[in-house]
Order: sequence, then structure tokens, then C-alpha cells
Amino acid sequence: MIERHRSLGPHSGLEPARPPVRAEVDPVRRRTFAIFSFVVLAAGILVSLLTAGGSPGRYSPELLFIGPLLAVGFLLAEQLTIDVDVKRVGWTISFTEIPLLLGLLTAPFEVVLAANLLAGLGAQVGRRAATHVVYNAGVLCLEIAVPFAVANLVNAALVGVAPDWFGPVLGTLTSPLISCGFALAALTVLGGAMKVAAGARLAGRTLAVGLLNTSVGLIGYEVAIGTPWGWLLVGLVAVAVIGLYRAYSDLLREQRDLEALSDVSLSVARSGQGAPAAPDPVGEQAVPVGEWEPVAERIREQLNATRVVLRLRLDPRGEVTTLVAGEALPDAAVQAAPDALRDDPLLQLPGSHVRSFRTLEAPEEVRRVLRQRGAYEALVVPLRGASQLLGAVEVHDRVSRWRGFGRADVRLLHTLASHLATAMDNRRLLARLRHDAYHDPLTGLLNRTGFREISGEELRSGRAAVVLRVDLDLLTTVSEALGYTWGDRMVVAAGQRMREALGDAPLARLEANSFAVLLLDHTEEQAHEVAVKLCDVIAMSYPLDRIVVEAAGVAGYASSDPEDGEAETDVDTLLQHADVAVRAARNGEDGVRCYAPAMGQVFLRRFQLVTQFRQALDTGQVEVHYQPKVALPERQVVGAEALVRWSHPEYGRLDPDEFVPLVEATGLVDALTAFVMECALIKIRQWLDRGLRMSVAVNLSVRNLADETFPDRVAEALERHDIPPELLTLELTESSVMADKERSLPVLRRLHAMGVVLAVDDFGTGYSSLAYLRQLPVDEVKIDKSFVLGMGTDLSDLAVVRTIVELGHSLDLAVVAEGVEDDAARDQLVGMGCDVAQGYLISRPLSEERFEAWLQARTKRDRGSREETVLTLLH
Repeated sequence: MIERHRSLGPHSGLEPARPPVRAEVDPVRRRTFAIFSFVVLAAGILVSLLTAGGSPGRYSPELLFIGPLLAVGFLLAEQLTIDVDVKRVGWTISFTEIPLLLGLLTAPFEVVLAANLLAGLGAQVGRRAATHVVYNAGVLCLEIAVPFAVANLVNAALVGVAPDWFGPVLGTLTSPLISCGFALAALTVLGGAMKVAAGARLAGRTLAVGLLNTSVGLIGYEVAIGTPWGWLLVGLVAVAVIGLYRAYSDLLREQRDLEALSDVSLSVARSGQGAPAAPDPVGEQAVPVGEWEPVAERIREQLNATRVVLRLRLDPRGEVTTLVAGEALPDAAVQAAPDALRDDPLLQLPGSHVRSFRTLEAPEEVRRVLRQRGAYEALVVPLRGASQLLGAVEVHDRVSRWRGFGRADVRLLHTLASHLATAMDNRRLLARLRHDAYHDPLTGLLNRTGFREISGEELRSGRAAVVLRVDLDLLTTVSEALGYTWGDRMVVAAGQRMREALGDAPLARLEANSFAVLLLDHTEEQAHEVAVKLCDVIAMSYPLDRIVVEAAGVAGYASSDPEDGEAETDVDTLLQHADVAVRAARNGEDGVRCYAPAMGQVFLRRFQLVTQFRQALDTGQVEVHYQPKVALPERQVVGAEALVRWSHPEYGRLDPDEFVPLVEATGLVDALTAFVMECALIKIRQWLDRGLRMSVAVNLSVRNLADETFPDRVAEALERHDIPPELLTLELTESSVMADKERSLPVLRRLHAMGVVLAVDDFGTGYSSLAYLRQLPVDEVKIDKSFVLGMGTDLSDLAVVRTIVELGHSLDLAVVAEGVEDDAARDQLVGMGCDVAQGYLISRPLSEERFEAWLQARTKRDRGSREETVLTLLH
């Protein structure tokens, strides 16, 4: 008989796994199986009629007693079946061959057939598994008719040669083979055909168990009729055999239950491992329902249930998903409880214990829900995690026995639910960790890693893609003025605006105020429109509590066309190109630029300069040039400013403005300062050895002033070269000092206390106030050359220069003017009382050799007022 469990019928000695009859079976196969069932019934009726006509009648009054006993025997054989499962391979041991053999030996065919049909069909109706009564009735007829026909033929052929029981024994052995054969045929019709080798093994096992049961039945019959009180002995043996079967069955059930627990836990764990490597671009991913179908089916098989309903919170938002294994839920049950975990009376369960409900015993509201589900019995258990309700499991109607679910089933379901809840908790934790690994904690958007995963997957699939990078400008100013909490709020708001504008397109926060977008199947014109739109969106004012903050957006994008064999398909490369385009966009009119290869050359050159600078110091590519400084009005050469020059083997002579800012930004400025100062001290030492007392000025950076150990290094270098500290001048800008006064001023005071001359460079372009100047322990100021160059044509520049000279002298500071390029400017500076001049009128910066030659050619040696040697500039 076809049932919704693994037994094929009540009359198989060793019964194979039955095809599940479920809602998703192909309708064509259903129709084919219906036709097959009628063919089986017709064959059963025909063979039964032929067998009845050829079987001798043995009617006697004893049949009134034997017939009911045979029916009871067939029914008991069906109910005393023992399910055996080893490593997911299951069969059923039944004792149907015993009443069949007794019927062959003691009753006519019609009586045995009626008893078998009554017991078999009655058992199926009692189990509520009579949906295939046509097929089952045909097989039941064949399981009796064929054995009788075989027994009659064997007895007729071997009369007087073989014992009377030989024919019935052979006939009985054909019954399990018939059941097994038709079951395999039914599997084939329904689309679940077994391999030939597996079918042969199943038939062999079926025959072996049938032979054992037939032998037991024959021995019991012979002992009962040939031995006084033999029926008592047979009864004792039967009880012992059944007890042995039961003990063996319990051991196998425990093993099967442990395997089920392991399978359920592993199924949930593997479903987590099978999650896509690429993250959800919008948020956390819901667990695919299909991953839970094997879990539900495994629970249904294990408990031999008609239906298992899993109600699980698989969605990150907490929505409940209902999954049914086995018979489909009626429409009334689906529509009755939209939120079953909250509204369904069957699922209002405290604690985590299994509750058992039966229609006849349950309260009225529970009975109503059971009727809606089309069930008369249900086991229900909640799935509780560490901090919340994860779902519930419903198990409906055990189909293998009349008595319904037992205590062993309740214990198993409780343990299964506990393992399932733990596995789900672990799965949710894994999903949370996966989400955190791919998403930005502040905005909830993808982070760089998540964006690379998604973009890489799309690019590998061959789709055309555009990587768009958008930067929110002015965020640093807002953070410094209002605090980083306000800046974070602007970042979150900008991310939300872009998410609403983009829809489901992957959007990531790369770092700080920088975002990235992946646009699929977009042309460059469409990408440009999206970039402009996003810049406009994030440039809208940000109302933060009672204030409104203005911002701006810039964007750059780079595209990858799979049809272009030379196009870049690497995510990191596209991100780099988009970053280059963003930098170029900051100088554009609309703030949006598309990457062009020429842009990359500029940044590639900068990158090469930074990476090659250390090697350039070591190999002599970097050298120090000197520009002389002349005292006014005497025109005596009092020293020089040390200026760094780089002769690059590929790019030629580089302007300091090109590489010095890069060196400062990358932390190599300490090495540069040390190199220039070492060259300057060596040059001072050489001049001292020749009787010349001239100073050299070295420029400092912000990083030098923030280094507390810098004065110690300066003192060590002066001592090592035995140079008076007043011959070393260190030039600094106001902005470098005021960038971090708390750290810069102590460093300056220590240098000043050592006797090193400190000069404020580019004076007039920074803070340039008396208050700031009075705070600095400096000895001289250098007027910025932009004012000196404009003195002859701009009266305001002339006024600025005159003011700086007067201000410096009022503070007892020496005043140096740089950028002196003509005699008129020099004469004006002399008239103002400026102390020192420096510029192209005197000399350009010269290499060490050319500077020495200039000193010899353009100066004369004189004796100073203190009998020292001085160099005076020739007219």
C-alpha cells in the first residue's frame, strides 16, 4: 500500500523506502500512477478469479473460527512491524508471512483473501493513509492469489514426493517478492526509480527475511498440531522472538535518532557555510528557504509523520517564514494565522517543552486550529535561542501506527528542537559576523571589503561596470569646528540620501567621507548623470538640530567594458582610477570627472617620486644648492640659504615645490632635513677652516617642529662638527608653528636656548600679527618675495614691506628680504633699513662647486672691524 512514510505495504517482509506522495509531484506522473494503479487492481482481480477457480474448496464449520483469527493475525502482523534504519537506509520487518502460511495450510483461498483485504485496507483507513486504495487493493489481491496459485501448482506437481507444507512454503515466499516488485515499479512510475543493483539487493534482503518468518511460522504450526500443549510452547517462543526484535529495534532507533540529530545540526551549519561569499548590497541577507527543506523533511521522516511545519524567523527583520514538509497545509490554515507565532493558539507555548495535542482532548480553540490544519494529532515545540524566539516546529499525525506519537517521539522532538535552536543561533551569529565583516558599522552600507567582493563577482561575470567614487567635502572643517559626532551624522545622512537615490545599486563607504558605487550596464554618459545627481544630493544643506551645515560633493568614475580587450577588470584598479578622477574633479567646474589615462600619469609620477626619494638620497641624486645672503648696505656676504635640488634620472631636474610637499606628507621629511643640515654644517666647517665666518639657513617643516627629539639631534650635529650654534639658522613658517603650538613652542625654545638662530620665513603670508610674533622665540623675519617683487609697481606691497621692517626692528629682530631682483628694489630696502637681501640680483641658487666659484669671482676679501675675514660683493 502506498503511504506517506517509508513502508510500501503491510505485507512485505523487508520493505523498501516508499516514494513520498507530496504536493510537488509532477501532475503527469500522478496521472500515470493512477493508470498504473487501475492496471494493478485489474491484474489482482483477474489473478484472484483464476486462483479461486483452480483452488479446491475446503469449507467446514471451523472456518467460522479460523477466518477471524486469520484477519486478526494479518492485522497484528501489520501493527507489530519493526522499523529498522541504519545510516539513512530504512526497511520494515513484519510478520505477514506467518498468517499467510497458516492460511495456506488451513483455509481456502477466498477466506484468506477476505481476511487480508479486511486487515490491510482497514489498517490503511485507520492510519488515514487510504489515498491510494486502488493500488493497495490490487497488491493485496496479488499477495494472496499468487502464493495460492504457486502452492497448488507445486503440490500437484510433487504429490507423494514432497511434504504437504512444501508448496505453501514456496507460495508464501512469493508474497514479499510481489510486494517488493510492485513497489519498485511504483517508484519508477513516480520518477524515483532505483538502480538495478540496489533493487536486486533489496529483493535479496526481502527474500531472506521472508524465509525466516516462513520458517518460524511453519515450525510453530508443526509444533502446535503435533505436540501436546504445543500452542503454549509456540506462544512462549513468539513472545521471546518479538521481544528480541523489539530490543534490537530500540537499539537501532537510538542510533537513528543520534544520526538525525547530527543531520539536522549539520544541515543548518552547512546552510550557513553555503551562504554566498558576496554580501547583500542593501543589508543583511535572509536565509534561503530552500536550505531548510532537507531539515524539515528529515524531521518528518524521523518521526514518521504526515506533515512537519517549520515556522522560522529567517529574515533579519524578524518576519516568519512557514515551510511545510509532507502534505500541503489546507488553504484555511494558511490564511488563518498571518503571524502564527503571535496569534496562533497552538503556538502560544511557554518554556521550550514539547506539547502534545489531540482533537478529542484539546480545548475548543486548539481543536479548531487542528481542524484547519487537517490534523487530528500534533506535537508542537518552540525554538528558543539565547535571546529570542526563533520559531516553532509542528509535527502532524503519525502514520505508521494507530496509537499515534509516543514518549520516544516526544523526547526525540525535544532534543531535535534543542539542537535546531542552537544551530540556528549559531547560524544567526555567523550571519551577523559575516554582515559586520562586509558592512560599515556607522552607516550600515558596504565597506571596502564588501564592495570589492560584490564588484569582483560582477566583473568576473563579464558585465560592463562603472565604479563611481563620491567624496563629501568640507567634512574635516565640520568635524574640527563642531566635533566628530556631527561629522558622523553628516556621513550617515549622506549615505541615506545616496541609498534612496540609487535604489539597490551596491553602495559602500570606503573611509571617512568617501563613498563608492557600482553601476552595472551603464554607459559613461549615464554614469556621468548619476554622478552629478549624487553630488547634488549630498551637497544639499544638512539640518543638524538647530543649525544648518553646508557641504559639497565631488565625484570621479572609471568604467570597465568587457568587449574591450584592454579594459581593466580589476576592482582595485577601477577604484584607484576613480580616486584619481576625484582628485582631478576637485579642479573641475562641475566637480565630476571621468578617468582618463593622462590623469594617472601625474599621480604615477608622484608615487614614483615618493618611493624613489630615499634611494635618491643615498645615490647622490639629491644635492644642496646655496643662495647667498648679503648684508645691507655694506653688501657683505653673511651666509647662504641651503636649498634642496633633485636631478631625477627620468624626469630631469625637479622643482622643490613638486617633491618637497610629497616628502613632507609621507614622513620622509626627517631624512630630508637631516641630509640638508648635514651638508650645511659640513660647508660651515669648511668655511671656518678657511677663516670665513658665514652662516647657512636650513628650512624646517611641521613634522620637525612636532618632534621633541629634534633639538637633541641638532645639538649632537653641532657638537660633532664643532660649529658655533649661531652660524646655523633654522627657517620656519608661521603656519607650521601655529598648526600645533603646544608641541612646536617647546621645541623652538630649546633651539633658541642653544643659540641657534631662528627665522620666520614667508612673513606676511601667514598669521602675521604682532601678538603671534611676540610668542615666537625667533631672531629674524624674512619678508615674503611676493611683496618684494611688487614694491616697484604696487604701493600697498611697498607699505607692507616698510611695515614689516619697522615691526621687526621694533622687536629687535633682523629683517631679511628675499626676491630682490633689481637695483631699485635693493635701494628701496636700503632706504628702509632692511638688514639682509637675498635674490636673483645677487645670485641664483648655485651648486656647491659653482657657489665657491661665485665667491671667488664676485667678492673680495676684506678685514672686518674685529680683524675677521669678510667677503664683500663687488660692484
